[in-house]
Amino acid sequence: MRHTLLVSSRTSPTSRPITIRRAVARDAKRLTRLVRGSGAYRGEYASAVAGYRVGPDYIEAHRTFVAVGADDHEGQVIGFYSLVLAPPELDLLFVADEAQGRGIGRLLVAHMRSEARAAGLDRVDVVSHLPAEDFYHRVGAVRTGTALANPPAVPWDRPRFEFRIPSE
Repeated sequence: MRHTLLVSSRTSPTSRPITIRRAVARDAKRLTRLVRGSGAYRGEYASAVAGYRVGPDYIEAHRTFVAVGADDHEGQVIGFYSLVLAPPELDLLFVADEAQGRGIGRLLVAHMRSEARAAGLDRVDVVSHLPAEDFYHRVGAVRTGTALANPPAVPWDRPRFEFRIPSE
């Protein structure tokens, strides 16, 4: 199933269509590049994504969705998320640096909530990257605690959130 949404660009007063579709195996390298190239994981946070790989097996095992420009014939992935059903967790959520500030993260979260509801989930947990904490607050996640550091890849504590998924 594909969803096409209009998203405002911060550089243009017009809206640009964004399509959210299920990720497929051929997206794996693009998703890996998006994770490893994220500006949010530079400097002290680089160890968290160094060597990280989103493989075709991961895409097959989890509900992974990508956001692409609907008019983009190249299929440029500008964001994605991955929903793990058991236990319910938003495992990954990334928006390309150049696409941030256009509402794509918010749209991906709304889509994730819809998928979670369709799967019969009443909540979805997420362990946030420290710089993303404010984003999760803004999109309605509720802080539930702290995930302790897991050295050497993640040597810092991280905020834990929960999305509550009301039934419709």
